[in-house]
Amino acid sequence: MIETLTTTFQNEIRSAVSLAKASTVITKDNVYQEGDANIVPILDSMAGSLMLPGSGVDGMEHLEELLAKAESGKSCVLLLEHYSNLDLTIFSLLVRQAGGRGEDIANALIAIAGAKLNEDNPVVAAFASAYTRIVIYPSGYLKGLSPEKKQVEIPRSLSINRAAMKALEEKRTQGRLVLVFPAGTRYRPWDPSTKKGVREIDSYIKSFDYMCCVALNGEILHVQQTDMMNDAVSKDISKGYRRPDTFMRGIPQQSQGECGGHRYGQETGGCRRNNGGTGSSARRGRKEAQQLASYEQGEKL
Repeated sequence: MIETLTTTFQNEIRSAVSLAKASTVITKDNVYQEGDANIVPILDSMAGSLMLPGSGVDGMEHLEELLAKAESGKSCVLLLEHYSNLDLTIFSLLVRQAGGRGEDIANALIAIAGAKLNEDNPVVAAFASAYTRIVIYPSGYLKGLSPEKKQVEIPRSLSINRAAMKALEEKRTQGRLVLVFPAGTRYRPWDPSTKKGVREIDSYIKSFDYMCCVALNGEILHVQQTDMMNDAVSKDISKGYRRPDTFMRGIPQQSQGECGGHRYGQETGGCRRNNGGTGSSARRGRKEAQQLASYEQGEKL
């Protein structure tokens, strides 16, 4: 019998949902949302129970270097692969367990999150509310809406994204690390489009002084074709990994799907160098980069 998120963590999920205080309706007035420290231990226990000995972070010194640059007033962005609704929990937990300045790095994170994380599913909303985030309205949310619904949602998207950009401008030079999933949605093996990064991420990352690409190895939560509560769980060694040559200043112009000389979403997953050398990862992703693009596309919708 396959163990799922619901069958394995029913009590923890119930506790997280009962504690969650995040707004279920996003407006221009609540795009910046502080994380809820009461929920973090619940998610830590869930992820921790599935991570086998040997889990950890490779290249921790580079994350500490990035934090130091952020504390000096530089704008810094972390680009993470995305495979499950526990990815941010895994990264935050492993960084804190690594010692050194791990706690400071975790506390400095501000994730970019789509409005649906707050509005569509109370469990996802509870998970997301554990971590500080700036909420945006992705342009992709408008696809498939009726003309009448678009008349309502387009002004709303513009209002939310203007407020999100303002919040981002205020926070990103205050010693914080902005965390982005450049592929966006979780990788789905049956959907080839989720392997690829999105072109719009280029213009976004170029607005930062420094960036760091982080790959994730190991898989403790497996996305399914049904509801996310049916995602399968398994124990694995989880690793956060940063290639030494993905930390740079003055990000050059890249072609679609690339990140500072690396391309996301190859068959092997994770970051892959343009010359064919593979980065470290077991998985891939796609869609929240489109959310970031909403900042720039919003005026044109």
